[in-house]
Amino acid sequence: MTATETHRAIDAVWRIESARLIAGLAHLVGDVGQAEDLAQDALVAALERWPADGVPDNPGAWLMATARHRAVDLLRRRTMLDRKHQVLSHELSERQERDVAALDAALDDPVGDDILRLMFITCHPILPTDARVALTLRLVGGLTTPEIARAFLVPEATVAQRIVRAKRTLAKAKVPFELPRSSELAGRLDSVLEVIYLIFNEGYAASAGDDWVRPALCEDALRLGRVLAGLEPEEPEVHGLVALMEIQASRARARVGPEGEPILLLDQDRARWDRLLIGRGLAALARAEALGGLGGPYAVQAAIAACHARARKAEETDWARIVALYDMLLRLIPSPVVALNRAMAVAMDSGPAAGLALVEALADEPALKGYPLLPSVRGELLARLGRAEEARSEFGRAAELTENRRLRDLLLARAAPRAAIRL
Repeated sequence: MTATETHRAIDAVWRIESARLIAGLAHLVGDVGQAEDLAQDALVAALERWPADGVPDNPGAWLMATARHRAVDLLRRRTMLDRKHQVLSHELSERQERDVAALDAALDDPVGDDILRLMFITCHPILPTDARVALTLRLVGGLTTPEIARAFLVPEATVAQRIVRAKRTLAKAKVPFELPRSSELAGRLDSVLEVIYLIFNEGYAASAGDDWVRPALCEDALRLGRVLAGLEPEEPEVHGLVALMEIQASRARARVGPEGEPILLLDQDRARWDRLLIGRGLAALARAEALGGLGGPYAVQAAIAACHARARKAEETDWARIVALYDMLLRLIPSPVVALNRAMAVAMDSGPAAGLALVEALADEPALKGYPLLPSVRGELLARLGRAEEARSEFGRAAELTENRRLRDLLLARAAPRAAIRL
């Protein structure tokens, strides 16, 4: 394996294992910031040793063992520096042994309870909402600061400051590494749901990089959502989010072409959609509706996804129903991004001219500045109106704004001077 291939392998392992690694270390040292530092130390060790020694058979366990040894050394140094703890040295040693055994067991834990605990810690009410979400996406979702910034349409420096301050706040408050009591869950649930949603979105349509989808992130988000549904079985929005993810995940095989290129919704072979996942999603949606109707944004988005899932052909889609659902969603979340999606639904229901008028009204929205979907949607609607040169210009602008190579290639192909404009 070449050095380049080894570094790619390390990056892939880190994406998969970092959340469990940080969660397990936080359980041991009781500080999420310190846990991330220890995990990063293990990553540096891998970068130093794996190119020469080769990637281990169980890279996740190697990272955990390396970080764990450093964590135990850290705990021992703490004890030596604090004379009060000398009296308790035997008890501390026993505790270390118990924690190490627990970490070993966590490696084989398919549910990932430590990750769920970490999510509820990073979504602690002592943190502002934006800091909770940014920190959890960083530690649990494995997203980089630039990826989080793109998800929120805010500067990278802002996200970085939120994460640093959040870790300091949690360390100062000495927040325990445990799931909150049932009476405390509600105060953190919205942030946890938002984090799971954003992790899934980054996996479903990667904001940057060479891959259009990142299946591991989708799988992590789905697993966490299902676990959360077991913890909170009477919360309609938990089931709404699970329904949304199940239905969206059902399209995975149809969303990527043989060369890794994106295949957009209306062009997908719906025979390749996973009917089992659709069935699970529709069942979760029915559960959400039985508990609370369509009273929350995740349930409404799941209902929109269900309209697509129930249409065996694209032309059978109930666009009028989708527009009505977007109206509901806009009342719940008055967001320009939701308004842009609604404009496309209106175009499908009432014609491209009606949709384009709504898109033009959003052109000066500050939150959409630099957002590639705005010119992409505008280009699509201009193309449908036969305004080919304007459409190509918009596709070119959208390509300049996106940092995902696969999507950029698709947009550049549509922006090419001799490209056929789909009507």
